[in-house]
Amino acid sequence: MREGSLQAPVRHPLDWQNSDFYDEEKLDAELRRVFDICHGCRRCFNLCDSFPRLFDLIDNVPSESLHDVSSANFKAVADACTLCDMCFMTKCPYVPPHEFDLDFPHLMLRYRAAEQKKGHVPLADRELTKTDRNGEIAKYVAPIANWATSTHNKVTRGAMEIVTGVDAEAALPKYASKTFMTRAAQGVEINKTAPAYGKRRAAIYATCTMNYNDPDMGMIARAVLAKLGVETEVVYPGCCGMPQLEQGDLAQVADNARKVAGAMQDYIDRGWDVIALVPSCALMLKMEWPLIVPEGDADYAKVEKLAQATFDLTEFIVDVAKRQGLPDGAQPLAGPVALHIACHARAQNMGAKAAEMLALLPQSGDVTVVERCSGHGGSWGVKKGNFEVALKVGKPVARKAAEVLKAAEEKHALAFVASECPLAALHIAQGVERVDGGTSAPRALNPVEIFAMSYGILREAMR
Repeated sequence: MREGSLQAPVRHPLDWQNSDFYDEEKLDAELRRVFDICHGCRRCFNLCDSFPRLFDLIDNVPSESLHDVSSANFKAVADACTLCDMCFMTKCPYVPPHEFDLDFPHLMLRYRAAEQKKGHVPLADRELTKTDRNGEIAKYVAPIANWATSTHNKVTRGAMEIVTGVDAEAALPKYASKTFMTRAAQGVEINKTAPAYGKRRAAIYATCTMNYNDPDMGMIARAVLAKLGVETEVVYPGCCGMPQLEQGDLAQVADNARKVAGAMQDYIDRGWDVIALVPSCALMLKMEWPLIVPEGDADYAKVEKLAQATFDLTEFIVDVAKRQGLPDGAQPLAGPVALHIACHARAQNMGAKAAEMLALLPQSGDVTVVERCSGHGGSWGVKKGNFEVALKVGKPVARKAAEVLKAAEEKHALAFVASECPLAALHIAQGVERVDGGTSAPRALNPVEIFAMSYGILREAMR
């Protein structure tokens, strides 16, 4: 038997329609098999809070043996997993094709699916995952919703914490009155002198975050693509299902996959690419959906075609630069950048595309790349009891960002903090405030916003 593996990780389809997937005895046996391997290795001790919780459970029983740890305590380990996939993609030497066949995130997902099937997911958590419904309601009362969810509003956030379990100190995305889909209807002028003009076309999958929370970023992304000569249309059939994945509702994720894949088929058949604006959503389309929708499903071929056609936003920009080239007119960065590479961008196994994208700009050597988890983990990091842990996990990212900002401040220069993940960006800014002695941190940007600044199109795109 090999000690470890240097081969590329391989993931198996999730057999969630099989009753054995939810069988408590079989699930417990697999948890114990995997946890015992993790206990003997401990290479992942500093990735998230799941592993310290697991190791503490074992270390705190007199025998220091997993055999004597109650299965009732495993819930704390599963609850702390953010499904970031970093243990599977970057740390674990025992992932398949190794004979140990260890996939910790998908095992935690199986645990949550079993909990979900038993009805153990709280009502508030289920309601928070309904991002499309929540966004549709909130857009009509966006100013009031944003006032109520502001961390400065101690009364409403205190009540919200009691009712929903969302920590009163955790920053939440704002809502927009006009969605990205509504704003995108006005069209955009394409740069006909760009090398890619007439050669690249893409359907922009808006994602619930960009559609309801940050349409400005959606408009910026579309303006950047237009500058590159790319013809685009904005499409939003519905959420990718990542919020439901976090809760173990695999049937709902499969339904979302079928719906979105069906809506994208015409674009794919006409030779268009598909661009997901958020790394988590790109990961779902590329990697998670083909493992969740069964191969025998009538819509599996559509899901697989979509997976092959999908790009992450920064990945697409780099691809255009390599294949067709960029237009003239880019200016040097206005200042140094602390660039966080989101976990779900890293999990796509495509390289640090955001860093590659910024490297395309003139004199772009002053970019500090941070490849550590922000600690946010989707909806996990805003929950009461998790928020402070999330800040602790993300402290190395916040500390590095604060160092870049302080160094620039000493020179009376501009500096930027950027992350591809919009939720991580909010979380990193809060972390910087803690690290930097309570001073306000600048808004963390999307790296595509910095790219847009270089071409002088940022303000125009946001009109």
